[in-house]
Amino acid sequence: MSWIDIGALDDIPVRGARVVKAEVGCIALFRTDEAEVYATTNTCAHKGGPLSEGIVHGRRVTCPLHNWVWSLETGEAQGADEGRIATYPVRIEAGRILIDGDAVGKRSAA
Repeated sequence: MSWIDIGALDDIPVRGARVVKAEVGCIALFRTDEAEVYATTNTCAHKGGPLSEGIVHGRRVTCPLHNWVWSLETGEAQGADEGRIATYPVRIEAGRILIDGDAVGKRSAA
């Protein structure tokens, strides 16, 4: 993996999100209550809603268009919904968010 520094942890509010652009498209970064960060595609697999504008709760995000819930850890739809969104490896070092450059440079989901 080749890690790319994409910003400070404090740039994302707790239970909030931010979007970065990559070769694979727009990636949403989500910060949870536990100050963890997860990265997924910003596009809901259901109707294409902007996930970064959804509600972050626990390790899940709810799409703002039709309330589909997605796991930030696995990308799988939660509850009765079916489907998957792409997820990307991230880590935090010294208060900085790093994303796997190899994964976001590819056209397939991580």
